[in-house]
Amino acid sequence: MRRLAFLLLASTAVILILGSVILLIAGPASRWPVALFGVVCAAGLEIGRIRMGTVPYRTPVINLPIVALPALSPFIPAQTAIGIVALGVLLMILARTHRLPVALYGAGLAGAGAILTVALYGWLLLAGAPVLLAVAAGCAAYVVFVVSVEIMRLRFVTAPLDLGGRGVVSPVRVAMAALASGLLGVLAAVLSTTGLPYIDGGSRALNVIVVLLGLTMLAGVAKIVIRGVIARRRLTGMIAGASELSAGASASSSSSTGVSDKAGLLGGPSPTESDDARHVSELLCRSVADTIGVESVTVRDQPASAPGEISVPVSLRGKVTEHVVARRDPMSGAFTADDRSALQALAHTASVVVKSRRNLGGLTLRANTDPLTGLPNYGAFQAALANINEHRDYSEAIAVLFIDLDDFKRMNDRYGHQVGDGILSELGRRLRVAIRPHDVVARVGGDEFVIILTRLSSLAEANAVAERVMTSSGAPITIGSATVVPVVSIGLAYSAHRETDVNELVKDADRSMLAIKKSNRRGGPAKESSINISGHRSSEMNDIIARAIDDDLLQLAFQPVVSLVTGQIWAFEALVRYTHPELGPLSPSSLVEKAKGLGRLDLLTRQVAVKAMAAAAEFRLLEPRITCMTINVEAGQILPERMGDFVEGLAFRYPAISICLELNERSMARVTPAIRAQADRLRDLGLMIALDDYGSQDSSVDALVRMPMDILKIDRSLVDDLDDVRQREVLTALQGFGDSLEYSMIVEGVENERMADHLGALGIRSAQGFHYGVPQSFENTIARLEEFGARAVLPPGARQYVDPPARVKPAAPADSPELPPGDPILLP
Repeated sequence: MRRLAFLLLASTAVILILGSVILLIAGPASRWPVALFGVVCAAGLEIGRIRMGTVPYRTPVINLPIVALPALSPFIPAQTAIGIVALGVLLMILARTHRLPVALYGAGLAGAGAILTVALYGWLLLAGAPVLLAVAAGCAAYVVFVVSVEIMRLRFVTAPLDLGGRGVVSPVRVAMAALASGLLGVLAAVLSTTGLPYIDGGSRALNVIVVLLGLTMLAGVAKIVIRGVIARRRLTGMIAGASELSAGASASSSSSTGVSDKAGLLGGPSPTESDDARHVSELLCRSVADTIGVESVTVRDQPASAPGEISVPVSLRGKVTEHVVARRDPMSGAFTADDRSALQALAHTASVVVKSRRNLGGLTLRANTDPLTGLPNYGAFQAALANINEHRDYSEAIAVLFIDLDDFKRMNDRYGHQVGDGILSELGRRLRVAIRPHDVVARVGGDEFVIILTRLSSLAEANAVAERVMTSSGAPITIGSATVVPVVSIGLAYSAHRETDVNELVKDADRSMLAIKKSNRRGGPAKESSINISGHRSSEMNDIIARAIDDDLLQLAFQPVVSLVTGQIWAFEALVRYTHPELGPLSPSSLVEKAKGLGRLDLLTRQVAVKAMAAAAEFRLLEPRITCMTINVEAGQILPERMGDFVEGLAFRYPAISICLELNERSMARVTPAIRAQADRLRDLGLMIALDDYGSQDSSVDALVRMPMDILKIDRSLVDDLDDVRQREVLTALQGFGDSLEYSMIVEGVENERMADHLGALGIRSAQGFHYGVPQSFENTIARLEEFGARAVLPPGARQYVDPPARVKPAAPADSPELPPGDPILLP
């Protein structure tokens, strides 16, 4: 069908043009000048193209060379005039497109339309219609005929095009084009026949030439106006396209550096480089379509190859060169040099935008990424956490894990910074692997990492992920010839609802992590990794602790206090413990703080005291040299109305066992005369008062005289390096104070025999620490006493009576003075 239609129209053009030339040769020579101007006029009228639809370059266009026919008809026969019009159209299309088939099609269509115009004109004259009406009708019929043929060509020859719901042609435009064609045809016929005003005595040939020149000039003016409109549209399109490309790429850049899916840089999937290139490619195609007008525009690997296409190279995917290819229907209007320049400008803009975006993305990535581990840094973590908190459902829970690698400075000093960097890099990799796809891990300090857990349904679920992180982190790491076993302290802060200040969640996690490290300093070396759950925001944690106290579910662990003089155990310290069925062992320090906040501190202490004294009685039955049990209390608790009368009753029930009340120094900052008087009364009744953890960060000399006491317990921070002469001098001075003020001294945190020897040489008489035994359950303590009696140090190779390994090392005593109110729950 396409070929048949083309052959028909091309044959029509050739026949009409050849016939016209033959007729001109056979006719008088005076017709040649008029014929020449007729060809020029038809070519000029071909320039002014009128679109019949509202969608540029996707709907039919026509021109009006037909109006040259009425101008020629007074001097040249119709058959010759039709050929002249077809020749003018052929030459103009050929000059514009450089494609003979397109030119033959256009000339054939114009010639066929001219034949219809002449036929209708003759039929109307035979029917008695006025001449001018016949001329107008014939010219209008030409418009209708050409539009109809173009509609059929677009429908049956070209692929279907998206017109946005609009029609192929606008009836209003068709009507206006038909009216304009008719009016111009009538005007040309009248002026060619009657002559132009102010030109008297001119010949008919001159009149025709003048009219043809006028029509040509009119077409030129119209072309200039149209070119101006097109140039304005092209310039506006280029400016808008460049702006849209820059703005679109900036939006893409923002989304890719932020945390999308609640993670951005951080927390969720961000657009890849391919996504950015695709986005810019879409913007480029839309800008090209709006700027130069196309039937279609694509970005592809191959350059333009088909008729009606132009292309320019573009770089949207790194070093890969692609081509932006614009296509027009050749009959709708060939591309011009200005179109190609505009296409090159837009393609260059897109390439520059993508390159700048890639460079900016690289800078942004480097600015938000830790260079050692490749994880997000602190700034990216803060942005991700804020984004996650802001966009989560109100009922969706999140948690923050604050992770610290213990003793990292010692590893650096021992193995070197290169090994230290390797350890951090491997730890970062393990954390990435251990979390879920929608969680976020970041490195926020030298040896500190933070994880954001999202889409949580319960605290137990957060704890399960934290345990997986802890297990993954604890495997040995080999860097070169060095092998280390990482020990991490993990603080977990859980948030069940959207936070108004999400930074408080980070502070809670940080505090809960620091609580472990403080407990490690007080209770001995950290042998295993630990998890600390903050109960600050969790009503669930309040319920757990309240239920444990109300139902008397607390257990005790006992750590021996030994005499360095006799090498025998003479006392035990009672330490509170509680293991939740799902969350595991909870931090003793947090148990105390939460109990205080819940108004249950005295109840907790009573339960501990009752169980501790009952255990002491059993210990004494096995080993009579064990004569003392120490219990942790706050200074205000010794008042009669709180615990004073209660402990007096216990002392009366167990006369053979001394009760030592260990007061933490923080509580002694609020000692009143009534408390001091009560302390004197209890001492007179045979109870002992001890000042616990002296030498920690809150200690002062004033504490030594603020409260009557029998025992001063030295914190391990004062004895962590007994090779330091200053530490030995401090201990010697405190020992001298004790001799003068009549108190005994117990040094905590003794980890090995070397420390014990140092203390013995200094005259220290009592000690406590892992060298003599970790805190153990009642059953294991009984088993130890049965086998070894009161022996302070078990012989090498002896059976170690240690409780089954928990998920962390045993926690510090229940009255930890360092922990602020609302501090976290420790999960071994």
